[in-house]
Parts: sequence; structure tokens; C-alpha cells
Amino acid sequence: MHILATCLKTLCFKTFVYASLMSKLPQSHQFIDLSDYGRSIAYQIAKGFVNTSVTPIQVTCWFIISGLFAILCIHNNYNLAAAFFLILKSILDAADGELSRLKKMPSYVGRYFDSIADLILNFLFLLAFWQQTDYSVVYLILAFIGIQLQGTLYNYYYVILRKKVNGDETSRVFENHPPKAMAGEDQRKVNVFFWVFYGLYAIFDKAIYYLDQNAVDSPPFPKWFMTMVSSLGLGFQLLLMALMLVFHLERFIIPFFIGYTLLIVCFVSIRRLAIK
Repeated sequence: MHILATCLKTLCFKTFVYASLMSKLPQSHQFIDLSDYGRSIAYQIAKGFVNTSVTPIQVTCWFIISGLFAILCIHNNYNLAAAFFLILKSILDAADGELSRLKKMPSYVGRYFDSIADLILNFLFLLAFWQQTDYSVVYLILAFIGIQLQGTLYNYYYVILRKKVNGDETSRVFENHPPKAMAGEDQRKVNVFFWVFYGLYAIFDKAIYYLDQNAVDSPPFPKWFMTMVSSLGLGFQLLLMALMLVFHLERFIIPFFIGYTLLIVCFVSIRRLAIK
């Protein structure tokens, strides 16, 4: 277990040293994504399945399983194992997208399924941590809202940047209606997954848009700004949870993410004042 902890800490701290492959952006706009520390590993995983029958959606199912194992470990106080499965979930979460790009199989169904799974797992992670404490359920709800708003702000800025510099266009800045199905997709499935996705995410998307409506009219965000905002991304959130588990700080995870939400105000203010 000591070896596992050492490996996990090494992987975590490499976040601050290595840039990811950033395949969603042209090279001139690639930035160090703190939430994407597992991208190189995810790419190697995806590369290993390029010439197999494994699909991106199957890899998404694998990260769901990894997340469920993490929850089971949290409930049983297996902190190092829980941390391992959280990091594995984050890596597999990147691997499904990499496999989609390597196989040239872009999919709206896959993207919506991925996002729906992320939101549900986020709530279950926090529920597992909450059940280990005596906090009011209000804290659980605030932490969940906070985590979702944090990730939404990062995705909002990231999608705007990709749109401005001709990057990956699977995601859209405004998700108000089902997109036209891509080649090989069934439009009815796209519609169903979109409306489930919309029902879960619309309130967070609208809240962030209300906070910074003019972001879509700004010039491409500089790399330093995107690196800062990436600290709100899901991968970095899971990294923080894993580190807190390793150091036996799990009871502080819920209040920590409530307070961490204040970074939204900081980053929106920076965007409004320095990037316009």
C-alpha cells in the first residue's frame, strides 16, 4: 500500500510539470491543463484499442465502474484504493475521447453519455464522503452545486476557446437543442441523450452564462488564464479528492469544495478585467 501511495503522489504532482497532448486545440493554443494530467496515459490506453472492437462508449462504461469501485472503497475506509480508482476514473474519462478521435468516431451520444455519467458520479462521490461525516445535508447540496458550477465555468471557457481557434467542435457553447446526428449515429438516440443531458446541466450552464455573458465576444483566452481556470476542471477536482484521501483529510472534502467555489468569482473577474 505504501508503494501505491508513492505512485499516486508522483502521478498527482506531475500535474504541475507536464503539459497534456491537448488534442482538442491547435498547437499554438495548447496550454497546461491541470485537470488533464492523465492525458498521455489515456492516449496510450486508447492507442492500444484502436485496432480492436472496443468502442469509446465501452471505455466510458469502464470509468463508471472505476468510479463505483472508488465509492465502495470510500464507504469501507480504504482510502488509498479509493484514491487509486478516482485517478483511474479520471484517466479513463480522457481515454474514451482519445479513442473516439483515433478511430475517427466522433459521437454526440458518447459525449452526452460521458457528461451524464460524470454528474451522477460526482453526486455519488460527495454522498459517500458526506455519509462519513455528521454534516447537514445542506452541505452536501452546496458542495455538489459548487463542484458542478466549477466544472461548468471551465468547460464554458474551454468550449469558447475551441470555437474561436477552430479546435474540436463536438461540444457547443450553447446547448439549447439536439444537434444533427453525426455519421453512424441514430438521431433518436442523440435526441434522447441530449434531453437527459440538458435536464441535468441546463441550470448550471445558464448560471455560468449569466455570470459572464460577454465571454463569447472576448479574444482567445491566453494560456496562463486557461491553465488557472483548469484548476476547476473535473480531473483536478478528482485529483484533489484523491490527495485528501491519501492524507486522511476526507472529512474536509465537502467544506473544501464549498469554499473552492469562490474561485469562480475570481476567474470571472479576471476575465472581465484583463481579457476583453
